[in-house]
Amino acid sequence: MGAKNIYERFIWFDDRVRSKKYPNATSLSDKFEISTKTAQRDIDFMRDRLRCPLRYDVSRKGYHYENDTFSLPMVYLSSTELSSLLIARKMLNDISGGYIGEEISSIVDKITNVLNKHMSPGNRIDEAVSFQLIEYSPAEEAVFKCVLEGCLKQKCLSFSYYSPARGEKSSRTVDPYHLVNYMGTWHLIGHCHLKNTMRDFVLGRITDARVLDETVEMPSEFDPKDYFRSSFGIYKGGPIKYVTLRFSPLKSRWVRGQVWHKDQKVKNLKDGSLELSFPVADFSEIKREILKHGSMVEVIEPKSLRKLIKTEAEKITEIY
Repeated sequence: MGAKNIYERFIWFDDRVRSKKYPNATSLSDKFEISTKTAQRDIDFMRDRLRCPLRYDVSRKGYHYENDTFSLPMVYLSSTELSSLLIARKMLNDISGGYIGEEISSIVDKITNVLNKHMSPGNRIDEAVSFQLIEYSPAEEAVFKCVLEGCLKQKCLSFSYYSPARGEKSSRTVDPYHLVNYMGTWHLIGHCHLKNTMRDFVLGRITDARVLDETVEMPSEFDPKDYFRSSFGIYKGGPIKYVTLRFSPLKSRWVRGQVWHKDQKVKNLKDGSLELSFPVADFSEIKREILKHGSMVEVIEPKSLRKLIKTEAEKITEIY
């Protein structure tokens, strides 16, 4: 018997109780052609696990609610959907500083109680699935919660921000537009009042965050999907340039099939090498990616990026 059928019995029983029909195990078993023992287990489950305020009326030989304001959680998830939710909970718990993960865990635990008779226990996900992240900046729970609240309620934010480039902190007032997790690090995209332009703020560098009373008007031209699709990586704002990288025949075996950008173009050469082309707005991130592949990749264009990589390679040579 599937979990969906079980929940249908819950819904039917709940409706009969609210209609003052005083259902019992016998009426439930007759309706769904199940044994009275199974029906009674369903009723006990509703009372003990779903927190239904059921009480048995001896004179009427049936159940009623002590609290009519109770609402049965109208949620049905298949085991596959529940597994996906459990994985999402695990992932968010790992990368959110605990805040979202703990909130979702509370919801997941309630849903799991409905389905755990028919699938492996939900906490098996913790042993079966994990997310290993490196070089990311964890966000403090208080900061994450504050920034998330600002984004959801469209309220202005105030915080102190540390700039690694300048090695100092500055006070910022920001209109929050979007919160994104990129490669394990949380970023806030918003309009900075100090710089009077849209900026990217790493949550791990934010302190003393506060949600202000001022309401933010989202600019009609800002679309998160378009913003992140526009060019390679998290850094935006600069003029778009098209980068072409040529990977050696050996490295091409590993790169072939990878997606670096949704608008990328791939060209397979006769010698087994591969050329990958895509738009870039800032060289900072793509520079790191190129250097990571060492001598197995060559920048074909633009010349400015090729020169940048050459200069960096010369500096590396001087060290070694």
